[in-house]
Amino acid sequence: MYKKTDKLTGWYLFVGMVSLFIGGSLGPLQKLEHVGINLYRALNSIGLASYYQGLTIHAVLNALVWTTFFIVGFFTFIIPRSLEKELVWPKVQWLSFILMVIGLVMAAIPILMNLATVLFTFYPPLMASPFFYIGLVLVVVGSWVGGYGFYATLVSWRKEHKGEKTPFIALAANITMVMWQIATLGVATELLVFVIPWSFGLIEGTDPQLNRTFFWFTGHPLVYFWLLPAYISWYAMIPKQVGGKMFSEPLARLVFWLFLAMSIPVGLHHQFVDPGVPEGWKVVHFALTFGLFIPSMITAFSVIASMEIGGRANGGTGLFSWIRKLPWGDPSFTAQNLAMILFAFGGIGGLTNASYNLNLAIHNTMWVPGHFHLTVGSAVTLTFFGITYWLVPKLANKPLFSRKMGLWQAWTWFIGMVLMSNGLHVIGLNFSVPRRTMLGVAPYASSTWQPQLIEAAIGGIILGISGLLYYANMIGTVAQKKQLEEPIEMPVAEQYHEEKIPAWLDNWKPWFAITVLLILVAYGPILFDMLSNIQLTSPGFKPW
Repeated sequence: MYKKTDKLTGWYLFVGMVSLFIGGSLGPLQKLEHVGINLYRALNSIGLASYYQGLTIHAVLNALVWTTFFIVGFFTFIIPRSLEKELVWPKVQWLSFILMVIGLVMAAIPILMNLATVLFTFYPPLMASPFFYIGLVLVVVGSWVGGYGFYATLVSWRKEHKGEKTPFIALAANITMVMWQIATLGVATELLVFVIPWSFGLIEGTDPQLNRTFFWFTGHPLVYFWLLPAYISWYAMIPKQVGGKMFSEPLARLVFWLFLAMSIPVGLHHQFVDPGVPEGWKVVHFALTFGLFIPSMITAFSVIASMEIGGRANGGTGLFSWIRKLPWGDPSFTAQNLAMILFAFGGIGGLTNASYNLNLAIHNTMWVPGHFHLTVGSAVTLTFFGITYWLVPKLANKPLFSRKMGLWQAWTWFIGMVLMSNGLHVIGLNFSVPRRTMLGVAPYASSTWQPQLIEAAIGGIILGISGLLYYANMIGTVAQKKQLEEPIEMPVAEQYHEEKIPAWLDNWKPWFAITVLLILVAYGPILFDMLSNIQLTSPGFKPW
């Protein structure tokens, strides 16, 4: 059972990991450039034209491709096991993978040819090759198709198990995919209706303000598409791995429903400095963004409580000594626990981004990449690393090549990210150092930035070493001849207390209605106004 889906999961992970390796390898080069060591010139011989082309490759492959392929592959593995039911449309799941791969190739070729050096956000009026945009659309549509297979499997299970509550892991994964499908309607509209026809020359100009608004309709929920799979592991798998139990399943379910309802109508807080967005709507999105702090705090409390249950079950006593009883020798746990610690700082920093007056001080400074490297670069990616420390051995039917190497990788990632993100946060906040810039050659660069830039560069180098350790461990695991002596099962935590799950925490209708209502309230009037006053006048620019 599950052999076909496990094979598909393996292919998703393979493509995601290769993409992360290519994109991640350019990260240390960016930090070295900032301190005057420009290694991009050495890469000109293989076609890398500029720092900005490298930055585009780094962001697109790491933030969009690696995450999306991993998440769809991870869900392909966990949903059938949670429901104890094979996926009902296996051919649809393979179609999803094929569409995503075709989209990746279509987007990657223009980037590598320096025809799509438009960075992660691809803001118009910067113009890329139309095939870059079409490729991105296919990656998103492919993920939608994978979601359709997940939904069909859940519907089939519910018909067979009338009156039973949906298992938490399957419910949480499907909530994540539904949120993703709604959220990506923004970027789909931007690309299909405006940007792709514009890039083909079918319309002469575009409206940058409108396109930015559609982008951020998707752009902030994208963060939760990254995070919620990590939350599934933290809530439902980590407690099992530490020998404990899930503190409260009703709270866990509530958190995922709240993220479905509240993670989409918050995008305008990324546009606080946009003059074309009325102040009143910025206030609405500011308030809704701060509302997201509620499920985040519930998560912090619940996950720590679950780990404490495990630590005390392992003999821990006292106020904090139970922490020493957690399985710190297990690289899967250690990587995910360190990811949680880093995310605590990233989440708190997110309140600065969401606050209008504070955002004015750090908008488009180095604070921002310092922040999102603590989220997608740590909470998400380091957690995904931790998951693969049991998932890849499971798929390969081989033991992890080196637990010690896995521990070194987790700790070096943690140390490298602390150094790099701290340096970026400080120079962004104290000196307003701009992001997306070749600081190593900027004529306005100040010597007062150097201590923090050097700190960030050291952190970037350590992160590069950590990445090499990770890939050595993964390759060693798959390539070795030794087989598992005992099969690895997906960790699924039991409830600490046998709590009754309220019906409203297993009912899609009210939560879907709330989600649609909040989106209409937060985005309906502003999009209506922008579309009523649309100005398709801006030509395209290709500066590189």
